[in-house]
Amino acid sequence: MSDAKIVQMPYGAYHKREVPDSDALLTSVGPGTPMGEYMRRHWHPVCLSEELTDVPKAIRILGEDLVAFRDRSGNIGVLQRHCSHRGTSLEYGIIQPKGIRCCYHGWVYDIDGTILEMPTEPDESRIYDTVVHGAYRAFERDGLVFAYLGPPEEVPKFPDYDVYRYPEDNRLVAFSNIYPCNWLQVYENIMDHCHTALLHNNMTVESVDEALKDGLNFPTMFQDIPVMDWETTRNGHGITFIAGRRVDDDTIWVRMTEMIFPHLIQNANLMTSAHEQRHTTACMTRWHTPVDDENCILFGWRHFNADIDLHGSGNEDDCGYDKIDFLDGQCERPYEIGQRAPGDWDAICNQRRVAVHALENPGSSDIGVYMCRKLLRDLAEGKAPVDTTKVMSDDGEETLHSVCSDTTLNVPRLPDRDEDRKLMKEYGRKVYAIVAEADPLPSKDRRNFILARLDELDGGVREAAE
Repeated sequence: MSDAKIVQMPYGAYHKREVPDSDALLTSVGPGTPMGEYMRRHWHPVCLSEELTDVPKAIRILGEDLVAFRDRSGNIGVLQRHCSHRGTSLEYGIIQPKGIRCCYHGWVYDIDGTILEMPTEPDESRIYDTVVHGAYRAFERDGLVFAYLGPPEEVPKFPDYDVYRYPEDNRLVAFSNIYPCNWLQVYENIMDHCHTALLHNNMTVESVDEALKDGLNFPTMFQDIPVMDWETTRNGHGITFIAGRRVDDDTIWVRMTEMIFPHLIQNANLMTSAHEQRHTTACMTRWHTPVDDENCILFGWRHFNADIDLHGSGNEDDCGYDKIDFLDGQCERPYEIGQRAPGDWDAICNQRRVAVHALENPGSSDIGVYMCRKLLRDLAEGKAPVDTTKVMSDDGEETLHSVCSDTTLNVPRLPDRDEDRKLMKEYGRKVYAIVAEADPLPSKDRRNFILARLDELDGGVREAAE
């Protein structure tokens, strides 16, 4: 009997005891690693603004021990955690009108790492000219603190997207979710969109009890799997899924969520009203910031506006430190609750602290996950082509464009289920083509162009509804 047959034999766990190493190229993010160095060329959220109080905050980002603070003049500092003098942790530093003072011998560092004071040294000490403490550029925006951990001579612009400003009533509310696992398994979960029809659709102990009462008539979650497709975006620097669902006999819903590498997502509407609007954009922007190889923190903005929260379904007060206002199971809960009604946190964190790709047995629904890994691998190895994303303007009028959207279309159901699913996939590709076609347009013209093209595609859902 071959080794392969032995491994796959019934009751064959004995032959599967060895656990291969993880895919270090994609999962290891420390200094000097390919993925870590690639990530360091981008801005990262590192904490919430509300976490910066009158004392410093110890943080760990990309395997580096750091300290973040807001000095009494309002300037944001992100410094290496241990004092350059004798190594005391600056998490015990005293925040100054300018900079931070080490508690041990009183050295004061400005936010750029320059030494401002050394009470134990003479004024003419050469240390002022020869020592600069390790510091990273940082700023805060809409409740998030961002830092750039890469080469100081290569600082990029912070990417500004249209979905941050549209619609005009849009409000960005900061949040975080803490995951004790590798960053990649949380990030790539986005491309595994089929899980939403299962994990987030009455996958509970109680659903089995209900099915037994109904003669094993299980919920529709096993029937309403979305029609999936995937497309590489930004010339290999991003990827989107295109998910089609039928709402009723006359309407389909096309949903697109985009990953923008290395760790950003623009998430389509997560509210129950997602399929009630003609065309809406992001409900959530989220960065998957690695703490180290076995921990990450999801930082983001929940977008609140009349289009997304159509029936007042959102709650800003439920967004903040380790909490978000949609879907149970995005944060750690009591163990028994997680077992009886699992959510993303339970399913993802318990793939192991670092998921082992070599033990997976992928199916057709996993195409997007494996596309994502291939694209990230090319980026980490320096093999990816140049990003062709439309550039931002210095005056802020031209922002980057997002593919993320929810769209409803007037498309009558076909009698044959398989043919109807093929039809939904075709319309999904057409919606994606329209959104991509709008990319070169000025930001102010993009939405109206998309709406007009959608009307050409299906005759106009709004008019038909009237």
